Parts: sequence; C-alpha cells; structure tokens
Amino acid sequence: MEEERKRPTDFSKGLEGVISNTTRIGYVDGVAGKLSYRGYAIEDLAAYSTYEETVCLLLNGNLPTRSELGKFADHLTALRGIPDEVLSRITHLPCPCHPMSLLRSGISLLECIDETCRIADELPEKKEAGIRLIAQMATLTAAIARHREGKEPVAPDPSLPHGANFLYMLRGNRAEPLEERVMDLCLILHADHGMNASTFAAMVVASTLSDLHSAVSAGISTLKGPLHGGANERVIRMLTGIASPAEAETFVEKALAKKTKIMGFGHRVYKTYDPRARILQRYAKELTALTGNKPLFEIARTLEQRVTKAYGEKGIFPNVDFYSGLVYHSLGIEGSLFTPIFAVSRIAGWVARILEYLEDNRLFRPRAVYDGPKDLPYLPIEKRG
Repeated sequence: MEEERKRPTDFSKGLEGVISNTTRIGYVDGVAGKLSYRGYAIEDLAAYSTYEETVCLLLNGNLPTRSELGKFADHLTALRGIPDEVLSRITHLPCPCHPMSLLRSGISLLECIDETCRIADELPEKKEAGIRLIAQMATLTAAIARHREGKEPVAPDPSLPHGANFLYMLRGNRAEPLEERVMDLCLILHADHGMNASTFAAMVVASTLSDLHSAVSAGISTLKGPLHGGANERVIRMLTGIASPAEAETFVEKALAKKTKIMGFGHRVYKTYDPRARILQRYAKELTALTGNKPLFEIARTLEQRVTKAYGEKGIFPNVDFYSGLVYHSLGIEGSLFTPIFAVSRIAGWVARILEYLEDNRLFRPRAVYDGPKDLPYLPIEKRG
C-alpha cells in the first residue's frame, strides 16, 4: 500500500540524499573531490594499478599478491570467449539498433545459453558468474562495434591484458603502448562510483534474488539513458563542432549569455574538480599529441579555462565525461560506443556491490506518497459521454 498524502518535505524526489545501505566498496567525497576504491585513492590506482588488479580489489576487498593477481588475471583471460550462438544472433540484428540495446541483448543471450549461470544461487557461484561477465563484456562490446562497421569479430588475444585486448578486438591490430595504457586507465577510472542510477538498478534487481545476468542487464538499460551514460558522446560532438581555441572563446561567451548548459561540466556529487577528470586531462594531452588531435585538446583546455573562470565559484568544474570523450575519440572510437565502453568498465562495480549487498540482502521496497484523487464513483461506460 502507498502512504497517505503527506507534505512534500516528507519525501526525497529521486531518492536524493537517501541512504539505502552501507558499503565497503567505494567512497565518493564530493566536497573534497576525492574518490577511493576499498580505501585506496583513485590517483594511486590510476598511477600504479591495472584494471585486472582493480577488479580483484573491488571483488575481494584487498590488493592481491603477485601470485594472486597472476592467477586472477589468467582466470579472467580464460573466460573471455563468447559462444558462437551468441555472436551469430548479435551479428544478425540490425546495425541501426543502439549498441547498448545490442549489448543488453547479448547479455540476455549469454544467460540463456550459459548453463552455469542458471544454477548460480550461492554467493561463490554468483561471484564466478560475475567474473565471467566482466571478462565477456569487453569481447561482446568489441564484437558489436565491428558488426556495426560491417566487419567480422576479432577473437580475444590471451597474451594481452584486459584493456589492451579490448582495443585489439575493436581494431583488429595492436595499439601503441600509450593507447593501451590510456584504455586501461579509463577502465580503472570508471569501475565504480557510488550509488549511481545503474548501480542502484542492478542492486534492486539482485535484491529480488534474480540472476546476475538480469541484474547486469538492468544496469545496462539504466546506463543507456541520456541522464546517466552518453554525456561524453555529447561532449565530443560539441568539441568537434568548434574550429579553434579562438572560436571556443566565442562559444563559451554565447553559452554564458544564453545560460546554455555546456556539456562536460558540473556533477551531481562533485562540487569541485572531478578527480577522474584531472587524471584524464594529463593523459589526454599526451594521447592527442600522439594521434594528431592536439588542436582538439587545445580547444578543450580553452573551454575548461573559460567555464571554470565563470562558474568555478559555483562549484562547476569539468567532470570525467569532458576528457573521456576526447580520449576515446583520439583512440579512434566512434561516439556511439562511448557508453558501451562505460559498461565494460562499470560492470566491475556492479558485480562487487551486488555481491556485497547479497551478504545481508533485503528486498528494496521504497514507498510513494499518494497525491491523487480518492473515493471517486465508478461510472458505467455508457454514461461517460
């Protein structure tokens, strides 16, 4: 039953500020501009870790030893394969279909074909299913990308680490070391970020004791929404539409005059500089110099300086989408794939938080304040005019 009418102050629209659970997975300090996974600062993980190690940390709660990391990385590598039945069905779906829809369909197909996931009721089994999905998400996304280009999928290369292999499967050839490093970095930076919409959606599904594939599908569906994923795609459209740093100055002046939102600035949580954006800014500079996109970086820097000067006092700074879009574009990745790549990374956080919540599960069941009519008389259809 829904609650009777109450004053609007008795509820929080969109559950903003509502605390639903405790967690040991990650911490976001929006005021100080800090992000950590399992107590480790994102700056340290970006500087010294790998995506494989970060996944291991998120799932297990501690940094692995060299031996433990080697075994985990080998296990993740061994699980990359996608059944031919899934690839065949995905590659027969129409290319105009949104890649996130294809990705969601692929996850559902994996659930139908993979017998092990149908018996994954206990936490250790769910964890193994989660590790398999983390490995397969990159392979599936790369296959979808190539399908949209009219190309055959590229099989995973077991000699390559996760990020480098993902780039290899997208391109069909090895990337430059800096490109591989930057892709790995992007996967680390996007792996977890509090109780965002897609994480919450995945946890809600998992709390019903549905299977992990269904929970991940819910995360993908939520991430597809333009208010959650896809902002970096809009950023790169904005940047590529500006011809020069001088034109960027004019662009900002017009936007400020019209009070038009400038993509890639401001964040629901951060009231200061997004720490992930600060890390990506440095790598974006190096990468754009390597790939011939340095003029685009200069345009981005001009935008950042002008917007920060105008709105910095109001807590509006670049967010992670501002530079991640530039990075992916410089890697030669088409804009519609930016959000699927987000999912390739964020699945680690989804799985980690689902497993943690299921340790002491309680079905999510918020209530709504009823604000509609009551006690209306029922009129037969012939009397309704």
